[in-house]
Amino acid sequence: MTDVPTTPTHSRGYARLVLLMLLIVYSFNWLDRQILGILAPAIKADLHLSNTQLGVLGGIAFAALYSTLAIPLAVIADKTSRSWVITLSMIVWSGFTALCGFAGGFWQLFLFRLGVGVGEAGGVAPSYALISQYFPPEKRARAMSVYSMGIPLGLACGVLFGAAIAKAVDWRAAFIVVGVAGALVAPIFRLVVKEPHRVATPAADRVPVGAVFALLAKKPSFWFMALAAATSSTVGYGLAFWTPSILMQSFHFDLTRVSWFVGSLLLVGGVAGVLMGGVLADKLGKADRGAYAWVSSLSWLVTAPLFIAGFLSPSPMIAWGLLLIPNALNILFVGPLTTAAQHLVPPQMRATAAACFLLINNLIGIGAGSVLLGGLSDLMKPQFGDEALRWSAIALVCLYFVASGLALLAVKPLRKDWVEEPTA
Repeated sequence: MTDVPTTPTHSRGYARLVLLMLLIVYSFNWLDRQILGILAPAIKADLHLSNTQLGVLGGIAFAALYSTLAIPLAVIADKTSRSWVITLSMIVWSGFTALCGFAGGFWQLFLFRLGVGVGEAGGVAPSYALISQYFPPEKRARAMSVYSMGIPLGLACGVLFGAAIAKAVDWRAAFIVVGVAGALVAPIFRLVVKEPHRVATPAADRVPVGAVFALLAKKPSFWFMALAAATSSTVGYGLAFWTPSILMQSFHFDLTRVSWFVGSLLLVGGVAGVLMGGVLADKLGKADRGAYAWVSSLSWLVTAPLFIAGFLSPSPMIAWGLLLIPNALNILFVGPLTTAAQHLVPPQMRATAAACFLLINNLIGIGAGSVLLGGLSDLMKPQFGDEALRWSAIALVCLYFVASGLALLAVKPLRKDWVEEPTA
């Protein structure tokens, strides 16, 4: 199948409904992958785990298959039905999320987290491609940013609902409830979201995944953007997993208070950040394609010092105010860079290109973030005691400066590498 510019057969209202359904699915995607963070203290106590082991469960246990399977599933989605691939993927990851509630030890939970990663591998890249089909180029970064609201919404819901269910019952019930809820949403998504018309691609014209990656690999902007996103995600995933534990240790919060503190930061800051990124990229990108990269670079440059100031604050009230802005800026890149990555190739390669971008971003970001911060805290514990997690987070946050520099290097080549939308 190939995406070709044609007269739209759907209304703008239906396109927005599709975007809403994709947003709901993506929110569950993030809820299921990150609920482990708010439940970490209870799981650690019940299963007698170290911070390093918890970091592995939050990182490589999920990232290993999530990252590597994304490309073959994206290829299947490009050749068959993107909406069906998303639906079946959601059923799989929701089922394994529910199974996490039955884990009796580290290795059982590790295997179930691998299963969550297998399912979620088929959700994101096909969604990017669907958005590219339903929205024109001048509105695409904004649509991508609306979709990316699933990140803060899913994180916030995971923190709030996970804590509430865990407090009312236990951590096992939290996994079971959110897993079952996701499995119920999946068939509704398939009934609502229709597969847009695509022209069948002759076998001789089909582009194998190796050719797509070879095309991307020749473009410097792809590597700078992918590595910038991966560096940022290393910090972002690490903080998403460990921030509740940091606040509980540093400010002596209970489960309910830390859930509202973190949930409000994610909802207010995260939603504002992803929307702002899309609006800025679409507006500035019309005149300068490099804006998709330099907007991200500037956001990361400001993010690092504000996170450090927030974590060093002695007051929860001051910490909330200082952490609000970087919780918006650290996620601002999602809409601009994911949109730019898809415009490095022709339309029929978009899902595969998005999967290649996500492979680098997720394998490094998810794989390294939580385990790196957890491992650092175990090493620093003899010197810093209960404050080891906080100082490990401060050290990790400095990587945002590296991400900013990499994104800045992508600006000039992106202007040259961009593939303009073909006209009908």
